[in-house]
Amino acid sequence: MSIELWPQGYGRRVLPSVDSTLSEAARLVPTLTGPEWILALEQTTARGRRGRAWKNPKGNFAATLALRPAEPPGVAALRTFVASLALFDAVTDVTGRSDGLALKWPNDVLLNGGKLSGMLLESTGQGGQLSHLLIGIGVNLVAAPSPDEVEPGAVRPVSILSETGARVDPETFLTYLAAAYARYERQFTDFGFAPIRVAWLDRAARLGEVITARTTTSDTTGTFETVDEAGNLVLKTVRGHVAIPAADVFF
Repeated sequence: MSIELWPQGYGRRVLPSVDSTLSEAARLVPTLTGPEWILALEQTTARGRRGRAWKNPKGNFAATLALRPAEPPGVAALRTFVASLALFDAVTDVTGRSDGLALKWPNDVLLNGGKLSGMLLESTGQGGQLSHLLIGIGVNLVAAPSPDEVEPGAVRPVSILSETGARVDPETFLTYLAAAYARYERQFTDFGFAPIRVAWLDRAARLGEVITARTTTSDTTGTFETVDEAGNLVLKTVRGHVAIPAADVFF
């Protein structure tokens, strides 16, 4: 895919090095007039969920999409599913295969059972209104952390190169990802979350199986039944159905 196929209306900014693309996006949003992808070829202080460090060696993918959403915060945050679907398609495009790919709630991409990518959403605004939504995305294109560098019990990290033999550079991957994201974004804005939810569930990892959702205060184990209309994970437990808005999932 050539740069000429970059989606219309989306900005593209490639930086040789930055502390974090999320931090850079937050600094840039006052100057942005439309959606913009910010790619860094190197991050020096990348971060993941709950303040965890994110390993990002050179050759891997690190980018943030800055958006100006028109919806309320809860609806705008459903773009985590939009971005997950776009990642699924981008990986399929660069590897030429979709077998072994699955989506782990809320926004990880798995390849051959290992964690290929992670995502972190942050927002700016005040008074309950969003001014910008920032979607930070990291993908292990050429290297993955060793198992002892991740949380005990977490899914093992993998890379596209290690699992498929495909070698892709970050700028090429960005073009595929941006094109896929633009397609799903149009679907989301035109038709709402319903078709995004159906497509996501079609690619969901461990649907119908017993999993554990862990928050900072408790663990909930049950059968993964669905994702509801608000994006919550729904588990069938011994206490009945439980809808979980945010958690880490363990298999």
